[in-house]
Amino acid sequence: MRVFESLAELPPLVGQEIAVSDWVKVTQQRIDQFAEATGDHQWIHVDPQRAASGPFGTTIAHGYLTLSMLPLFAQSALEFRGVRMAVNYGLNRVRFMSPVPVDSELRARFKLVSVEDIAGNGMQVTTEVTVERKGGDRPVCVAEAIARRYA
Repeated sequence: MRVFESLAELPPLVGQEIAVSDWVKVTQQRIDQFAEATGDHQWIHVDPQRAASGPFGTTIAHGYLTLSMLPLFAQSALEFRGVRMAVNYGLNRVRFMSPVPVDSELRARFKLVSVEDIAGNGMQVTTEVTVERKGGDRPVCVAEAIARRYA
């Protein structure tokens, strides 16, 4: 885990990888819970029998499930002390580059893209997050995430 004592530590790190998360297993239960929460019950995600004869030979995670795991990855990778509040501000770019078969293990790499001072004693932090699958040869997702953090 990478710990930052203050937001002032960030500007010199722009362009660098600043943290790597722990591995997280994507189980069928997690996929099914995401399907329930979002209403996306496409068979390729939730029907193991049908998916066995599909293009991936098994169920795969929703792309948006992978994206929604960014806060979970960040929780094991980054700690910002002296920050009273953080809010997601948006995404500049998201790509799902390869599937996530059920029971895959994923982790995220965080690269600092930019930091900007904002009103209210805050900083807008843009991070490129690359989600990789253990044993995979390509990232499963690359997203440029923007957060606003206030000291």
